[in-house]
Amino acid sequence: MPTLKTIVVMPAYNAEKTLERTVKDIPSGSCSEIIVVDDCSKDGTYELAKRLGLIAIRHEKNLGYGGNQKTCYREALRRGADVVVMVHPDDQYDARLVPIMTGLIANDACDMVLGNRIRTRLEALDGGMPWWKYIANRLLTILENFWTGQNLGEWHSGLRAYSRRVLETVPFELNSDDFVFDQQFLYQAAALRFRMGDVPVAVRYFPEASSINFRRSCIYGLSTLVVMAQFLLHRMGLKTVPLFVPKAGLKNVPAAA
Repeated sequence: MPTLKTIVVMPAYNAEKTLERTVKDIPSGSCSEIIVVDDCSKDGTYELAKRLGLIAIRHEKNLGYGGNQKTCYREALRRGADVVVMVHPDDQYDARLVPIMTGLIANDACDMVLGNRIRTRLEALDGGMPWWKYIANRLLTILENFWTGQNLGEWHSGLRAYSRRVLETVPFELNSDDFVFDQQFLYQAAALRFRMGDVPVAVRYFPEASSINFRRSCIYGLSTLVVMAQFLLHRMGLKTVPLFVPKAGLKNVPAAA
């Protein structure tokens, strides 16, 4: 496997109870650095990250989930990352998969890799995924795969690995600071013809794990439909949407859809 600098980033908010457990799950030697960006938590997340010897950054005000990711990726690129893996510090995703996801990128099989929580319906529901989230996940994923020509197991996973080239090409700074950031990024990667793949990951829903409520989920779903419409307009050439245009000055990027 080629030797690439891998950096794990953790967008954190009130993750003091689960941060250390998540960090311990990351296999030794699978990353060079771990960056924790604390989005103005009300607990001791930032102080714990420093005690654990991690690179800790604290926002002076809450910027939101998408805004937190922007800081994560900017800092990882600044520190010379070849591969960036986003792991939620609430222990909802199995961090032991970091080297597997990194390997798919290092061996040039994928440009971007996601964790797929929906291996079977029974497994997802037994892992604690609410039934209404499962149904919404399945319906949206089917529609989104058809819409973009992809074949991902799910479109709503928070466990992700990116090559440096993806992060340097996708204009993620234009994305929302809210939860729809993740959906925008996937549509951007699809529009710019990056190779996406996924690996199975266990479903973990428990009290300390972060999860948006039904109202926020509805807003997220409606926002996703807006992104889908923007993608279609851009792909059909009816409107140039800046979200799907490579960052200025870049050359040799994949051809747009």
